Amino acid sequence: MTPTISKAIFVALAIGWYLIRYKYARRSRREKIVWSARGPVETALLLISLTGLGLVPLLYVATAIPRFAAYSFHPLFAWLGLFFAIAALGMFHLTHRALGRNWSISLDVREKHELVTEGIYRRVRHPMYSAFWLWAIAQALLLPNWIAGFAGLTGFGILYFGRVAREERMMLETFGDSYRAYMARTGRVFPPVL
Repeated sequence: MTPTISKAIFVALAIGWYLIRYKYARRSRREKIVWSARGPVETALLLISLTGLGLVPLLYVATAIPRFAAYSFHPLFAWLGLFFAIAALGMFHLTHRALGRNWSISLDVREKHELVTEGIYRRVRHPMYSAFWLWAIAQALLLPNWIAGFAGLTGFGILYFGRVAREERMMLETFGDSYRAYMARTGRVFPPVL
């Protein structure tokens, strides 16, 4: 594996993410939103995550900027990055497929919103976040740059820690005891250890 191939894998990850998300974003727009957490905080969190997972690494791929933060490329890290990228896209696809029209980019409750507990959601409450953590790890392994490589962990980490508790409160308010029971038998981002 070469640095050029490693960068190409990252670009393929970004394109794959877009292609998966586009189809479901179009479908979900047709569903009426009855409650939303959209606002300045939510917008800021989404922009921070986009910057870390997309803008900074794609700038690096296209220009090698920031050059001062580069370190030696290690093919083993790139191969591991490929593994994490494939896992991220697989998890991302399964999550979107399971959510269907319930999916949204923001914290929204749609008309006729259903609590999804099957498929990838059987043992994990937030597999979309799992997919993005896998993406951030893949990015760190694929891009040998202290800033561009690790921007995903920082950017998505800020979104995750700024949002997950609010999302769980929203789900509790919407689904009550059903969600409480679901929380008891599932892990937040990883399946519970039995």
